[in-house]
Amino acid sequence: MGHTIKDKQKLLNRVRRIRGQVDAIERALEDEKGCMDVLQQITSCRGAMNGLLAVVLEDHIRTHLVDAAPDNHDGHGDAREQLIDVVNSYFK
Repeated sequence: MGHTIKDKQKLLNRVRRIRGQVDAIERALEDEKGCMDVLQQITSCRGAMNGLLAVVLEDHIRTHLVDAAPDNHDGHGDAREQLIDVVNSYFK
């Protein structure tokens, strides 16, 4: 995904925060924290993942569907089909 390069550092920072949140879930489980503490950690992590997905997906749509020429294929198939695949896999 070449178009993610322009925001590479921002995306990496998001991933690193998510990694920290996953580590916090692991620590909460190891420390036998209460269910509510663990659930809050999980929902925070899920929210962060959804935010990352939204940023990358929006950029993908803008780059490959809105601003792209009709015959602009980057060797990965039709961008519309890729988007459908991503959305379908997200809801599985």
